[in-house]
Amino acid sequence: MQNAIALDIQHVSKKFNPTQIARFKRNGALKLVVAVNDMSVQVQRGEIFGVLGPNGSGKSTFIRLISTLLIPDEGAVKIFGLDIQRDERAVQRLINRVSVDAAFFKKLSPLENLLYGARLYGLSGADARAKIEKILARLELRANALNRPMEEMSRGMQQKVAVARALLTAPILLLLDEPTTGLDPRSKREVQTLVRELRDTHDATIVLTTHDMLEADALCDR
Repeated sequence: MQNAIALDIQHVSKKFNPTQIARFKRNGALKLVVAVNDMSVQVQRGEIFGVLGPNGSGKSTFIRLISTLLIPDEGAVKIFGLDIQRDERAVQRLINRVSVDAAFFKKLSPLENLLYGARLYGLSGADARAKIEKILARLELRANALNRPMEEMSRGMQQKVAVARALLTAPILLLLDEPTTGLDPRSKREVQTLVRELRDTHDATIVLTTHDMLEADALCDR
């Protein structure tokens, strides 16, 4: 991809109908929920771009818009020049996402979950296993944990598996929605180191959301 602008967001807004979201009822009246309001930003290729804000400020909605999971009510989003609505399939091949609420088959082990994810991404058995082993080694996931059910693992360990799954596709735009939430200090540092490595050695552009000011300052170019 030759486009120097990895992510181009122009006047994007996203509102939610409160009739389907009971928790937004205030004083007996339903109020329109504005999650993203007229947002414009450009992210250059190779940047680590941070979105800092408290819980409920619209960070996850922002990530879902970029990843084609939501459609903006207004404005346009382009990824390496491709429109997320008109070129949805092409965009999906360039990106991957790690969210704080990553879903797994909890009865399966991390290795089984990753092999299943690899198959969905079109990776063959031998290639998938080799790639998984390389990623897991980089994240320093303990070998004795790889065959235990996910439901027996800590939140931090599950989050590391979520990062590993996203890396299977070698995305050139990686969307990290609070990826270190729930991690212990050592695991948090390992994931942060990996984020820098992805940008520096794999030509990945990274959009990171966080509520941690220190993390944003340490990781993000802006």
